[in-house]
Amino acid sequence: MSIAWGITGAGHFLAECVDLILELEEVDVFISKAGEEVLRMYRLDDALPKVKGAVVGDTRASAPVVGRFAKSRYSALVIAPATSNSVAKFVCGISDSLITNLFAQGGKHRVPIAVLPTDIAPEMDSLSPRGRAIKVYPRPVDLESIAKLEEFPGVRVMKDVEELREWLATFL
Repeated sequence: MSIAWGITGAGHFLAECVDLILELEEVDVFISKAGEEVLRMYRLDDALPKVKGAVVGDTRASAPVVGRFAKSRYSALVIAPATSNSVAKFVCGISDSLITNLFAQGGKHRVPIAVLPTDIAPEMDSLSPRGRAIKVYPRPVDLESIAKLEEFPGVRVMKDVEELREWLATFL
């Protein structure tokens, strides 16, 4: 069994997540359309051919590839980094994209899920695609969505990549 990993259109934590993905022996990576754009912006798209598993883009109106959960193919699902948009959709039960369908199907098949949201504190330091330090101030609604997500059974909200790495170690 392997890990399913969803990448959304977030830049915060992206480089660290890509590094962690490349360390894994069996991982299928699912990338939203925005995720593809952001990987290019941060010049990380050249890492994708090094993934030890499938790389699946969001190219269809439906997401039949998520049927892999019904076949018990994955021992865990990671969504990292996760945008505030994705987190809000998870909380509201919206499944209208590859990433939100992954989250829904992972939950329906009781696969343990880790989500690393980008908006984890009222004030954060981040890096722009050009490596410039920037301040980010998540909105109250974003922080409220994360608090709601923490209450979902089978879902663990991560605070940083090191916590995610430790969680993943239990499935490898």
